[in-house]
Parts: sequence; C-alpha cells; structure tokens
Amino acid sequence: MRAPEASIPAPPFPRDARWLNVAPLRMDKQRGRPVLVEFWDFCRVNSLRTLPYLKAWHERYAQDGLRVIGVHTGAFPPSRDDDEVARAVERLGIDYPVVLDTGLEIWDMYGNEGWPGRYLWDTRGALFSMHYGEGAYAETELEIQELLGVERAPLAPIRPEDAPGVLLPAQSQDVPGPYSGPYEAGGVWAVLSGTGTIVVNGTPRDVAWPGCHRLVEHAVHTAGVLELEVGDGVTCHMTCFTPGVASAAHAPAPPAA
Repeated sequence: MRAPEASIPAPPFPRDARWLNVAPLRMDKQRGRPVLVEFWDFCRVNSLRTLPYLKAWHERYAQDGLRVIGVHTGAFPPSRDDDEVARAVERLGIDYPVVLDTGLEIWDMYGNEGWPGRYLWDTRGALFSMHYGEGAYAETELEIQELLGVERAPLAPIRPEDAPGVLLPAQSQDVPGPYSGPYEAGGVWAVLSGTGTIVVNGTPRDVAWPGCHRLVEHAVHTAGVLELEVGDGVTCHMTCFTPGVASAAHAPAPPAA
C-alpha cells in the first residue's frame, strides 16, 4: 500500500538496542538510500515464509543501495530470548542487519500491527509503502526498483500459493498449544521449544532447536487429520496452518450455459 506523499518520517532506532550482523545503525544516517524494514519473529511461520524474499532482495539490491533491516519482535518465550534470536539468525542464514526489539519499543514507535510488517522508506527517510502479512512480493520489489532507479525481472514466486491471482481457500485457524484433529490447509507447523521427540501421524521427529517446525506439507489445500504427540522435554506453544492453492474440488463451477 502506497503511503501519502512524504507524510510519515522514519522513526529512529533506540540507541541501546542490540544489533546482529552489523554495528548499531541510525535511521537518520540511512538518508540517500531506500530502507526496507520488516518486523518478524523466527517462531512465526508467516515470517519464515517471507524470509526467502527478504534475503533475495538483500542479495539482489544491496550493491545498488538498498538497506534491508529486520526488526525481530518475539511473540513466544523462545523468540523473546535474545541469544536464541542470535542463534536463529545464524541458523536461517540471514546476512542483513537485524535489530532486537524484545521490549517492543520499535514496534510501538511504528504502531506496527502484526507479523510480518513491511515498511519501505525512500531516500529522504519518508514512508513510501507498507504491507502487513505475506504476499505483495512483486509489488514490493518493483517499488524497490523504482526507488533505486533500476529495472529487472522480479523474483519468480517461490511457492505456488505466492503467484498472483491464485485461489487460496481459508485454512484452519491456529491453535494455542498442541493440537490433534481435523484441519484444512496447505501445511501444518508447530512452534516448539526444548529438546526431545514429537510424533506426527505416527512418525517420530527429533526436536533440536526452538522455532517453528514444519509437521505436514501438502501440494494443494487439503482436508486432513493431525495426530500430534509431544514428548518429554518439548513444549508446543502453538499449532499453525498455512494456505495452499485450491484443488480442483475447490475451483469455482463454470457459469451455466
């Protein structure tokens, strides 16, 4: 969503914030380059699903002047632990700067409303566009190119459900804690901490690190049944469902002749 012309200035970063991958940055020192700020949480599956695009934009446009900054604001106990965030950034292969917003100070200054929250600032430090949630990847990349004055083919959709115009039936709602039972989705994930074993539909899985773990993946939106057993030493904070492209059964009926 495009912002009103030059009406919202970029908030500063707290001077005492902890940064990863870079020395502390000041927003006012970024003038002259576009800055893409994304609020994320390594325990939220929708943040993980947008992450490949953020990494690719950093790789594609850093040399042209784009600054990508991740603002990590955790919503679950493991993602409120700064050291766990640092380990997750390394595990996920994130090379761009990440600032830790454990106390929600930056979140409040932005008035952010959810994960992921994407803000693109122009070379003057004014808000150019913003987007909440997944999607709008091609639009964001074209906006980045507009600010940089470059033209390239945008990234191809990484997943089928990222393609513009595809039909995505509503998936089941996320459930706090572990869940077993029927669902409809393209995939099932769980936010886990601790170490040990879980059993997913009869198959044991080792849990060695905190975060959002994929349990089930379907090629299309599917009605299924989840049987999840959480072993000793592991805590399941939430069971999450991700969208899938509509199958033929969900396609709209052709108009009557």
